[in-house]
This record gives sequence, structure tokens and C-alpha cells, in this order.
Amino acid sequence: MTEYALEIEQVVDDDLLPLEKAVTIVVPAYNEAAHVAEQIVNVDRVMRTSGWEYEIIVVDDGSNDGTAEAANEPGLARVVRRVQNRGYGAALKLGVRLANHPWILITDADGTYPVEAIPLLLARSETNSMVVGARTGDVVKVPFVRRPAKWFLNRLASYLAARDLPDINSGLRLMRKSLINRYEHLLPDGFSFTTTITLSSACNSHPLEYVPIDYHARLGQSKIRPRHAYDFTLLIVRTIVFFNPLKVFLPLGALMAVGALTKLIYDIWKDNLSESAVLGILGALIVWAVGLLADQNARMATRRQ
Repeated sequence: MTEYALEIEQVVDDDLLPLEKAVTIVVPAYNEAAHVAEQIVNVDRVMRTSGWEYEIIVVDDGSNDGTAEAANEPGLARVVRRVQNRGYGAALKLGVRLANHPWILITDADGTYPVEAIPLLLARSETNSMVVGARTGDVVKVPFVRRPAKWFLNRLASYLAARDLPDINSGLRLMRKSLINRYEHLLPDGFSFTTTITLSSACNSHPLEYVPIDYHARLGQSKIRPRHAYDFTLLIVRTIVFFNPLKVFLPLGALMAVGALTKLIYDIWKDNLSESAVLGILGALIVWAVGLLADQNARMATRRQ
């Protein structure tokens, strides 16, 4: 009989292999000349006492108001400038590619996210692949007209990802660079970058933690438009179909089956079987079959990663 030492073995997830305390702060900026310099100074002030090695990269995404010059004025950040506007996600991906450190922290240039919350995220790095600042603190200045759409999107994402996601598109988050590189082929160039990396991490069980933060009123004009709510909804469904398609196809097929069976019972009661009841049942079977095929493809794609 084999004897074992009376101690507990600690198993470390591959996603949690230790990394040096070195972070690249990526600040995407588009027409933020009035605020970007102050934000850089504030980020640098907080990082000086963090105990982490750091660099700040500002990506001017085709601004026409002198954003790059304003960001370069404090002399605290590496500033890169695109000639044409490519989008929020494209700016972040460029900053990540230029990063010299294994951790990536992103924040906005408009002063909405409190830089004082950065140490809270850094403190949770050892046990996570991504730490997100959830805008659920005591002071949250989200415009009232956006709150219903934000609530709906968070609840939809939480259901489809099978875990609580209180803020799917927060722009203040700390991530392992390796995590971003793993899903770079899925990350869009627009505002949906943060939503996609959140869902990709949640659906694949990467260690993910939320830290409550405040959210200040935006300085300047917002780049978010009402149509983006539709884009976010479509993105959530598409991402979940990619990783866990049965979460979408099973309830959709069930809804069709319930409607078809209800119509079938009514037709039998009226002694008049209709084509719609038969087509509804066939439609539900087809949706379920497509869902099973999509699930098989998703599992095969996951095994190849």
C-alpha cells in the first residue's frame, strides 16, 4: 500500500500560471484632446504607488482635434496615432500588440472610470485571468435612457453564459495578454470588443472576477448610439452560438414545439388538422438538429484550441 504525505497538494490552473507584476495600460482615444492628458496624469499617479512595473500606451484612433498632441504633452505615455478611425476595438488590439508586459489594463480617456479603482483590480490578478470593474458602486452616472437596454443585455448575457455577469461591457478591466491573444480572431473592431472578451472568458470557464466600481459622468460627447443596443444583442447571441449553441437552439426549438403542439391540439379538437401544426413540429425538429450539429462543431473547435 502506497503511503502519502499528510499535506494537501495545490493544483494550479493553466490559466493561473504566475506572471510578473508588469502591466501595460492601454488608453484608446478618439477626439478626446480636452481630457486625455489629465487622464494620463491620473493613471500615472496611481500606478507610481502600485508596486507594479508599468507602461502607458495611448492609441489615437484617427482623431481630428489634436488628441495625439495632447496625450504626448505630459511625457508619461507612448502615443501612437492612426490616420483613419478604425474603432474602439481596433485601437485596443493595436495597443495590445504593442504592449511589452504580460498584463493588459484598459481604461477610457474621458474620465468616466475612476483611476483609484485600478489597485483593486491589480490586487485580484493572481487568482484570475480577467478582473472587470463592474459599474455597480455607490456612484454610477449611467444615463437613464440607457439603463433598460443595459439591464436587458446583462441579463441576456448572464442567462446564455450560465453565470452572473453584472457588467458585460465595462471599459475598465485587467486581462492577461495571453487571454486576449487566444480570442483575438473573434474580437471586433468596434465597441463590442469588451462584450466579446467577457463572453469568451465566461463561456470557456476562464477565471473571471468582478470588482464593484463607481462610474462618473462622461466628459465630452459619448460615442455610443441607440443602434449599438441592437449590435450588442446580436453579438451576444452570435458569440454564445459560437461557444454554446444549445443555449440558443434548444429554447428556440422548444418555443416552436409548444406553439405547434398547441395548434395541433386545437386542430384535433376542431377535427381539422392544419399544415401549420405539422410545419411547426418539423421546424422545431430542424432547429434542434441544427443546434446539435452546431454544438458538435463548437466542441471540435474547442478541442483544437
